[in-house]
Formats: sequence, C-alpha cells, structure tokens
Amino acid sequence: MTEKDYYQILGVSKSAKPDEIKKAYRKLALQYHPDRNKTKEAEEKFKEINHAYEILSDLSKRQQYDQFGPSAFAGGPFGSAKARQGPFGGGFGGFRQQGPFTYTYSTGGGAQGFDFGGFTDPFEIFEQFFGGASPFGRRKPTYSISIDFMEGIKGIQKEVNINGAVKKIKIPGGIGDGSRIRFDDFDLIVDIRPHAKFVREGQDIITEKGIPMAQAALGGVVNIETIDGQIKLKIPEGTQPGALIRLREHGVPNLVGKGRGDHYVRVKVNIPTKLRGKQKQLLEEFEKEEKKSGWF
Repeated sequence: MTEKDYYQILGVSKSAKPDEIKKAYRKLALQYHPDRNKTKEAEEKFKEINHAYEILSDLSKRQQYDQFGPSAFAGGPFGSAKARQGPFGGGFGGFRQQGPFTYTYSTGGGAQGFDFGGFTDPFEIFEQFFGGASPFGRRKPTYSISIDFMEGIKGIQKEVNINGAVKKIKIPGGIGDGSRIRFDDFDLIVDIRPHAKFVREGQDIITEKGIPMAQAALGGVVNIETIDGQIKLKIPEGTQPGALIRLREHGVPNLVGKGRGDHYVRVKVNIPTKLRGKQKQLLEEFEKEEKKSGWF
C-alpha cells in the first residue's frame, strides 16, 4: 500500500512500546476518519494509518518489518502472501458504507481478526466519533481467552463460562495471536502464550539449532524438533553461521483451504571457548594449510 516508514506514519519511534503505538493510532484514527475529516487526503491518510497499525500492532509482523522493511510483505520466505493476510486468510481490510458513515473492516473466512487499536471494535469508534449508538446495531459482548502455543497450532475445544452458562467453543488450528472469533451471541479474542523454542511468523515457524564448528564445515545430520515432532535434517557442508534451512510444509496449518507454512531452522555455529591440546594443534595445522592454499 505504501513505501513510507510505518513508524513515521504513526509518529512514534522504532522503540515505541505497544501502548504508545496504540495511543498514537487512536489519536490519528479519530483525526483522519473520513466521517470527521472531509479533506481530500483524509481517506487515503486513514487507510495509511490503519495499514501501519496492522503491521506494528502485531508482534510477529513488526519483527518482520524491523528486519526486512516493507519488502517483508511483498514476497520471499517472510514476505509471502501469507504474511500479508489477516489471521483468517483475508487481506488487511477496507471500507464499507452504512448510510452517511464509513467504517473499516477486516476480510476473510467468516471471522475477523483486526485489532482496532484499543477500541473494542469498530462500533466503539463510532460511539466516540458521534456520541451515540452505532448505526450498525447492538454490539455483542467481547471476551478473551488465553491458550498455549501448541493449542493455537493444532486447534482445541474449550469449555467457557459466559454469564453463568457453560459453553463449548472450538478454536481452529492455525489461529493467530489476537484473533477475534465471532459466535452467535459474543465475540472471543484469542491470546496465545509464547513457546520456549518456536517463534511464529505468519504461517511459518522459526527455530534455532546450535551445531559444532566442525559439523558446520564438514556437514552432517542433526535432529530438529518441529510442531509435528522430531525429524532429521541434513546440514550441508560449509554451512555458514546464521544460515536458514527450509523445511517445507512443516509450519502452521492454513485456516482457510489446504496447505501449511514452512519451518525455518536458523543455524548457530558454536565456537569453542577453550581448546584441548590436540584440538588446538589440529586447528593450528589447519591454519597453516589455509595460509598456503586458501579455503578452496
């Protein structure tokens, strides 16, 4: 949508905390909403603000943006179409019209996952704009539930108590942190607790694997823990520190349709801090040989 810096769009620093980002978004959203601001540039500015907040309010998307910039959402292993989708497979959203009013929405799959920047939902935005009830009808109550990382990956059925009534709810596998699920009489926001080893970026999983210096140079086979259990991974000869090795289709299942993301293993080469006599001798001999003939 834009190549501008998302932090500049919201007027915050790159070290801004989530609360600062949310506060800045709320202020700008109220200032530039097309129903309050009738200037020619307001609608485009409002879209720009929402897009910037969509990225910076999501921890995994913010990490991608900080590392790769806008290209993170334009292609490549961390910038595929999956990264640009909302938590239910849709796009970032758009605008709809209801009478004289416009409101933003998040597309996809029968459930919506957009974080409205501290507003409970778009209806609350209207109440703050116009001082009255939303023109779209009565709001449903919103609740939150916290689940484990693997429960979010695999999906789970939970029993919850809503106003004294016990209800069974099904949380689909692959749901993202902060996603909103709409039920008949209430909305549910899902909070996913982080995992000790797995880092999720969109539908992809990233882990780190430490290997000995000799194995990085010579290659070999190591065991890797994935969300499906342990598998064997071949380390190519001459693997460099920080290299990413891709395990296709070992990532998070897609909420809509078939397929799943990938698992990326970031290789960490362990350099010994202390060498025994023989080890040091061998490395010294290697260094001498390298000076004679180079690495080739």
